[in-house]
Amino acid sequence: MEELAYIPSPSRGVLYLGPIPLRGYAFCIIIGVFVAVWLGNKRWIARGGRAGTVADIAVWAVPFGLVGGRLYHVITDYELYFSQGRDWVDAFKVWQGGLGIWGAIALGALGAWIGCRRRGIPLPAYADAVAPGIALAQACGRWGNWFNQELYGKETHVPWALHITSSTDGRVPGYYHPTFLYESLWCIGVAVLVIWADKRFKMGHGRAFALYVAAYCVGRAWIEYMRVDDAHHILGLRLNDWTAGIVFLLAVTYIVVSAKKRPGREAVIEPGVTDGATDASGGEKASGGEAHVEAKDEASDGDKDEDEVKDETEDEVKDDAESAKKA
Repeated sequence: MEELAYIPSPSRGVLYLGPIPLRGYAFCIIIGVFVAVWLGNKRWIARGGRAGTVADIAVWAVPFGLVGGRLYHVITDYELYFSQGRDWVDAFKVWQGGLGIWGAIALGALGAWIGCRRRGIPLPAYADAVAPGIALAQACGRWGNWFNQELYGKETHVPWALHITSSTDGRVPGYYHPTFLYESLWCIGVAVLVIWADKRFKMGHGRAFALYVAAYCVGRAWIEYMRVDDAHHILGLRLNDWTAGIVFLLAVTYIVVSAKKRPGREAVIEPGVTDGATDASGGEKASGGEAHVEAKDEASDGDKDEDEVKDETEDEVKDDAESAKKA
């Protein structure tokens, strides 16, 4: 049955600029990183931090995250690289796809912790600032699966079905649920939810990040259930479904416990920057209290100058009177 409407797959996932390969999967990841840093920077400044801090810490978080994502994929799908007839060197070919978000977040958090520690910044505050940006980065990254014609769902005849044309690695050409698109849209929704909740409830101490994790896990669970690619199963459920369920419970528990023990937000998130934070150009500006103190000091200095001038004038008049009396 030929579909009247469907999402076409790209004829190839790589273009060549001379000898240089330009891979769609890599571009999606790079775009996602830029989006995450851009939005995270805006939120960090709004919270009272310096412009550029998010990018500086991302220099640590992003490489750790890429390594963690690849490690998780290789470990949980080891048979793709270390079973008979496979080449273990393929485990290093990240451009062919295969980054596990669970490993990326775990090691990425470690990298962010190192960067935050070097700057004297609390990791939970940083995580809250970048949480919606990470969700948008995932939304961008999922389109890399479209370029590679991978991680699709069950066969379907819906108008938005994904047309798979590749037959490599056991793929069967046909029309399938575009789970990459479902997850991309879900991640956009998660980003909007976190931004709204953070603004509405003034979430701090890592709770905005925990909300992102919990919301993402809900979507990942039902989307994962639709996928037909090979995966390890435990009690009839895919491994990633179990992971999503466990991580969801941990995230919700953290939100509840943290809200009781540390309500509200951090008063200061970056050393040397006070409330009022930075101006639009990224330069520091004084808070209301500091401005008042400075104005008071200036006024005091002005009063002091006037008193000194008055004393000097009185002394001069006194001297003139004494001189006239002697004369």
